[in-house]
Amino acid sequence: MNYRKLGASGLSLSEIAFGNWITHGAQVDNDTAKACVHAALDAGVTTFDTADVYSDTKAETVLGQVLKGVRRESIELCTKVYQPTGTGPNDRGLSRKHIMEACNSSLNRLQTDYIDIYYAHRFDKKVSLEETFLAFSDLVRQGKVLYVGISEWTAEQIGQAAVLARELRVPLVASQPQYSMLWRVIEAEVVQACEREGIGQVVWSPLAQGILSGKYLPNEPMPQGSRASTSAGSPFFERLAGQWLRTEVLVAVSRLTSLAREAGLTLPQLALAWVLQNPQVSAAIIGASKPEQVKENVKAAGICLEPELMSQIDKILEGLVERDPEKTG
Repeated sequence: MNYRKLGASGLSLSEIAFGNWITHGAQVDNDTAKACVHAALDAGVTTFDTADVYSDTKAETVLGQVLKGVRRESIELCTKVYQPTGTGPNDRGLSRKHIMEACNSSLNRLQTDYIDIYYAHRFDKKVSLEETFLAFSDLVRQGKVLYVGISEWTAEQIGQAAVLARELRVPLVASQPQYSMLWRVIEAEVVQACEREGIGQVVWSPLAQGILSGKYLPNEPMPQGSRASTSAGSPFFERLAGQWLRTEVLVAVSRLTSLAREAGLTLPQLALAWVLQNPQVSAAIIGASKPEQVKENVKAAGICLEPELMSQIDKILEGLVERDPEKTG
């Protein structure tokens, strides 16, 4: 495993981070979750990512149980606040009340005294940034949060937040956007805004929700047990299906599979290595439903792709890549 500094901070992350969105507490049982986490630990993964909203808070609980007994100082434990965690009007958003209460609840579920990176899961248009960052500032002073991050914020929103963070001495150091060969909306504006502010990228969905796993073949039924088959009916996944599960995309992905094979890699390894070629990316988050997936995908750490290979990837995906910064969030 290789490790990278997060933006301009002193915090190091493993290049491959382990996330448990839609797996722990939902698609995999607790024994499998434990096996996957320990496979990640054995491979040198130190960065673990979750959120209070994942699996209706169960994902945090499972991760806390699985990591019990692991030396706390040896890992970076990251979670998020914003999405609804209850039915009340204050059970969501970035108000001071919700942030403080949500943080305490996450600490309890994760069985820890502090969170390494606490992300604002989305931008809250209904709450002033001052209120939000004063709450983050207090959590930092209390020692409950070490660093603060944002997820799926626009370049303008990040710039506004960075001004407040400096004034309040809040270590705003992380951005968690979607980023993959197919989804490059951060490249036009977000990456540059973050670079100016010393904020590093910890990217989610580097495999484009499994499309870049190579499992989905053109004009073939969805594989049994795949993410697309197990997430059927999810509004989020239906939007994804409309965008990526198209014949022309799957044909291009098949060509990428052949390209990866020629380079001695699996397609997931190629896709992960691709996002890590961006020097502003500190870590790429993977999910897994079995430990074998973790063991294979972590091999992407430290791989350097030749410029010619990067160029071939762009040619294969020409006309299929989403780049519009307006799609952020």
